Amino acid sequence: MASELRFENSGALEALYGRIPPLHNVRLRSIQLNWRGPALTLRMDLPEHPAGAPTVWVERGMDTVQCHVQFLAVEDLSLKDWPTAALADISTTDLGFENRMAVTVSNPEVILSFTCNKSVLIGHVSAFRSREDGSDDGPHLFLSRIDRFRHDSVPPPHEKTFYERV
Repeated sequence: MASELRFENSGALEALYGRIPPLHNVRLRSIQLNWRGPALTLRMDLPEHPAGAPTVWVERGMDTVQCHVQFLAVEDLSLKDWPTAALADISTTDLGFENRMAVTVSNPEVILSFTCNKSVLIGHVSAFRSREDGSDDGPHLFLSRIDRFRHDSVPPPHEKTFYERV
């Protein structure tokens, strides 16, 4: 049976959108695996811009919201192909035991599937102006004060404190 993701820290997205936006047609930017937990973190662009965007985002022309979604106690991981910046849908199924669910991230070219704990974390919420080529390597305006202090763009993949902690 399908289930909704249970975000443990959804306040930032709810403040922006008034709800958690659907995770359909998200642009999948990166997949981070971490043996601690074990955890899997997806960095993604959300498919819609929030009506409640901060004034500075609007003034600076930021048109895309990006965030990290982290899944914990990951098992049964399978990844088949992954073109960069793929658009995908994230769906979940309740496994009916031990607070676990199955997650599928899919589109015609990508299939990522795994099982995990139902508790999911959101972090590193930012906005940026999308480029014609779809890249996100320009300036990012982060919601979190710590992220704003430390970053003005998405750090390189080896920056463990950014990619491993949500």
